[in-house]
Amino acid sequence: QVRLVESGGGLVQAGGSLRLSCEASGTTSSGGTFAWYRQSPGKGREAVASISTDGSTNYASSVKGRFTISRVNAKPMVYLQMNSLNPEDTAVYMCRRIGDGVLVWGQGTQVTVSS
Repeated sequence: QVRLVESGGGLVQAGGSLRLSCEASGTTSSGGTFAWYRQSPGKGREAVASISTDGSTNYASSVKGRFTISRVNAKPMVYLQMNSLNPEDTAVYMCRRIGDGVLVWGQGTQVTVSS
């Protein structure tokens, strides 16, 4: 069974940086499309960034130029580097992977940005 484990969330001051990690277990495939979503109280789930097997990326306009998604070579793992964080980035960040016809969500990691 494929599972995703996120890590790297926490509390940071506005203007700071965090790096989130998402690693898939239960699979030997390093491929698949990974995506980060976020959800905060009173808001719907928002797609933040995605990266496909060939490395092509997409970003929400609200994070473009500040966040970078990248793959770890030969591993089913991605990073989300978040720079210039602001309080509006406060949310639970969740990782999603689609690979080998299976869609899996992680549990999420809390990111809190203080002003």
